[in-house]
Amino acid sequence: MARPSKLPERRQADTRPAVPHSLFGEILDWMLAPLLFLWPISIVATHHVANQIADLPYDRQLGEHVMAIAKQVQVQGARASINLPPAARDVLRAGEDDTLYFQVMAPRGEILVGDSEIPGIAVGIVDEAQPIRFRDASIHGVETRVAYLFIPTRDPRAPVIVQVAETRLKREQLASRIISGVLLPQFAILPLAVILVWLGLTRGLAPLNRLQQLIRRRRPDDLSPVPLRIVPDELRPVIAAFNDMMARLEDNFEAQHRFIAAAAHQLKTPLTGLKTQTELALRETDTGQLHDYLERISASVDRASHLTYQLLQLARAEASHDGRGHNETVDLESLARAATMHCAPRALAKNIDLGFEEAGTAMQIHGHPLLLREMIDNLVDNAIKYTPSGGCVTVRMRAGADWVLEVEDSGIGIAAEDRPKVFERFFRVLGTGAEGSGLGLAIVREIIDLHRARIEVLENPAGRGTLMRVIFSRSGP
Repeated sequence: MARPSKLPERRQADTRPAVPHSLFGEILDWMLAPLLFLWPISIVATHHVANQIADLPYDRQLGEHVMAIAKQVQVQGARASINLPPAARDVLRAGEDDTLYFQVMAPRGEILVGDSEIPGIAVGIVDEAQPIRFRDASIHGVETRVAYLFIPTRDPRAPVIVQVAETRLKREQLASRIISGVLLPQFAILPLAVILVWLGLTRGLAPLNRLQQLIRRRRPDDLSPVPLRIVPDELRPVIAAFNDMMARLEDNFEAQHRFIAAAAHQLKTPLTGLKTQTELALRETDTGQLHDYLERISASVDRASHLTYQLLQLARAEASHDGRGHNETVDLESLARAATMHCAPRALAKNIDLGFEEAGTAMQIHGHPLLLREMIDNLVDNAIKYTPSGGCVTVRMRAGADWVLEVEDSGIGIAAEDRPKVFERFFRVLGTGAEGSGLGLAIVREIIDLHRARIEVLENPAGRGTLMRVIFSRSGP
């Protein structure tokens, strides 16, 4: 029986605004976002490295000036003097782009020669391995680079200090050329990288587009699996799950088609008999024979009505798997007692001893009350139907690690090879002589599966007959 359609719910869900989600855009974002984030960092790092590189040659030149001046310094005890020729002073002042300053400071702090604008410096320990040191300073608000040297005297705390300072114009020009040479190509490379990434992603996602076109070209009734050999490795788990879903859907459709065909055949039999009996009754003039025909018509109507009712119950049980049933906490023992009392008139009509054994405790489970009652009704009715006159049927409740419902009869029994088949739709054991549609135990199976329970078909331990045992977990479905 086909399950009720959920199209209205799906259409309602489809009207909700979809969250924009593009695999292509997401990959592109994750590739370009780090690049755009690292680019400013690379600019700062390039600027720092360029300044260090620009300082190297000019620092070397400043150091040479310091050494040249230091060679002219003469130290006698705690006193120092210098003889700096005018030509040497002119060389120190000959900077074209930058302004140079020099200074020689005596041990007592007086300037022997040079410019007083150079800031003083704290006296440090003379390092013979690195005699010339460098620092950054400001002269008249202009950033300068200073090279200095300590010349030791008799007093180690009062050396002669030689300093040469130079403004940073040449250094900044060299650093700018280095930065330009590094960053300008990046302005051309970055857009090219974006284009290449876009082209690479487009080509990389081309299998997705081909797969999409392959699925779109399929007929609506084509549920065959998608060949995995044409699917990229990353998509194979998804397509494998899709193929599994299509296989289950195809099995479901085939089961529905078989069920509809069988249901149509089962309904056709009582309706055909009903039509035949009606036509005979219309032509009959004998009152007694007419009454006989009407009784047969009534029996055919009852069979058709019972079959239709069971089909509707099966449809209800299947629909409950979709979560549309009403769940509540129910007492399984109370339902079994009520079902037994409801079937008592049928048992009395066949002279069958119908008994009920209670567990003496509230056997509560979470489930569908109407479906559970239908399940018990079918089990008890089935037992009465296949038990001959004078037999007995017992409905038994047992409480243990699980809740157990047993329906035991002294009927004709079920052969071992037929027990796995009795829950199939429209299956009936041959040679029983009992009327039925073959849907009762199929409905029982659907309801049991819905409640995550299990059923066992056993021989009656007391002798001839069948024992149906349904086991419910105490923790609920």
